[in-house]
Amino acid sequence: MGFFKQRGPKLYPKRMIVGLGNPGAAYQRTRHNVGFDVVEELADRHKIKINKSRKQALVAELEISGVPVALVKPLTFMNLSGRAVKALAEEFGIKPAAILVITDELDLPVGKMKMKPKGSSGGHNGHKSVIASLQSEEYPRIKIGIGKGGTTIDHVLSRFDPEERTVINQLVERSADAAEYWVSDGIERAMNFANSTD
Repeated sequence: MGFFKQRGPKLYPKRMIVGLGNPGAAYQRTRHNVGFDVVEELADRHKIKINKSRKQALVAELEISGVPVALVKPLTFMNLSGRAVKALAEEFGIKPAAILVITDELDLPVGKMKMKPKGSSGGHNGHKSVIASLQSEEYPRIKIGIGKGGTTIDHVLSRFDPEERTVINQLVERSADAAEYWVSDGIERAMNFANSTD
């Protein structure tokens, strides 16, 4: 008599790692899209694709240190990112403290990053949208420095020069490491790691 292994109930993610950016080839690898770069780095590490369309976002589900996690790339453009974040948080039953949001940061020079457990938008339109949608500032975030130059809109939509890109690639990897520490060991361990570059 043959036996089959019964599949258990679907495990909903317990954490969300959200990279903010703008969808479409025209925006790939721009300064404003470093959040996307980080979640794509995590997907590459775990040999998955972020390609499941869900709640105005692209989503991939995986386990990090045994914890079910959703990697998220909102497709709403930066200024409306909160719509997708809120919809997925409600579907998964995830509170703001279990949502890590990764963005670019004008007020940090290229080569610097900062992780915080909560905070205001700091003028970042992606964070403004997330805060308004979640009605909370109580979510952790990683900010990756992109420096300042020229008009803000032109600068954030520009691409890094080759020397900057080398530095940014290292920060993307470090941010992915910090995100994994956040899942496995908690916010304090992740912040100690992420902020030790100062």
